[in-house]
Amino acid sequence: MLTIERALYEKIVAHARADHPDEACGVIAGPIGSDRPTRFIPMTNAERSPTFYRFDSMEQLRVWREMDDNDEEPVVIYHSHTATEAYPSRTDISYASEPNAHYVLVSTRDPEVTEFRSFRIVDGEVTEEEVRIVDSY
Repeated sequence: MLTIERALYEKIVAHARADHPDEACGVIAGPIGSDRPTRFIPMTNAERSPTFYRFDSMEQLRVWREMDDNDEEPVVIYHSHTATEAYPSRTDISYASEPNAHYVLVSTRDPEVTEFRSFRIVDGEVTEEEVRIVDSY
């Protein structure tokens, strides 16, 4: 189960809506081993595409080094789908390389509905998990 503070949930949704019609992407870092997302890091979709996302390699290197320096890890890796449901695509599954991360997807296909889902992706196997939104940890 992913437990996430409402403020972080709202930041992910706002980033997804702001970047629409392109896919948005980013990370929420947290202390190593805590499974508690704390630091919101919106990232640039290097593809600037409505159907695909890719972290900019230099930005990703900087962010991952920063997390290492802060004894953090990527607790949540998020991106949006602009025209389809919030479910990992074959490409999303093939690129999932952080077995401890929660992979969050937000669909922006309907401006009136927030579709926010979380998955674990390990060795190509996708498992949806419950999302619990709390006011604070």
